[in-house]
Amino acid sequence: MKKFWFLKGFAIVAAFIFIGGFAVMSLWNWLIPSIFGLTTITWVQALGLLVLSKILFGGFRGRGHCGGYGGGGHHFWKQRMAERMEKMSPEEKEHFRAKMKNRWGKWTEKSEE
Repeated sequence: MKKFWFLKGFAIVAAFIFIGGFAVMSLWNWLIPSIFGLTTITWVQALGLLVLSKILFGGFRGRGHCGGYGGGGHHFWKQRMAERMEKMSPEEKEHFRAKMKNRWGKWTEKSEE
């Protein structure tokens, strides 16, 4: 079962790369030659443009830097959730866990161990 999530993730990434390259190639070949008089590009060149734009405009920051709550992102919401859990009474904690188990099922069982 664990192999399938990897294959699904790989298929999604491959589809994103294929579609992204095709979209850049199509837009470039549609707009740039008629506007600026430049030549058309291939799919591989379009992928190169995507990588170049990522380097120039997106950088290579990790996920932790773009959380929306300051610098920590992922760690911030974890810390905030831990603080909220500390303030809850045992009945509130049990009610919260039951609600999460009902909503998310099997994923909450791993975090309770």
